Amino acid sequence: MFNILFLCTGNSCRSQMAEGFAKNVAPDGVQIYSAGIEKHGINPLALQVMEEAGISIKTQISKTVDELDIDFDLIITLCDHADTTCPAFPGNRIHWGFFDPAAATGSEEDVLNQFRTVRDLISARITEYFNDTEL
Repeated sequence: MFNILFLCTGNSCRSQMAEGFAKNVAPDGVQIYSAGIEKHGINPLALQVMEEAGISIKTQISKTVDELDIDFDLIITLCDHADTTCPAFPGNRIHWGFFDPAAATGSEEDVLNQFRTVRDLISARITEYFNDTEL
């Protein structure tokens, strides 16, 4: 079993989207988790844009990294805050920094488009990772 954790600040947008995408493309034997340094609840716009992409994350819950008692083989941080404040874990750690769509401003459509952009960037990075990496 190979355990991957996607970590961001509040486990509300980026890490939730990453968990949803990774669960759909990870090979057998790879377990996918997400958590935050804090717990903010899942952002409704993250739910919406993932549904648009054909992936439901409705059953996922927002949690802190301290709530998970799992030995992770790989931690992937998705924001600079999580990268700099991530607790020490054994195993590998990599950083993929993405803009926080929850911080987007503008019209409702502008904000939604920021969520879509981040969703698509996360999807592409995860697809590339699993296509290029043997686990």
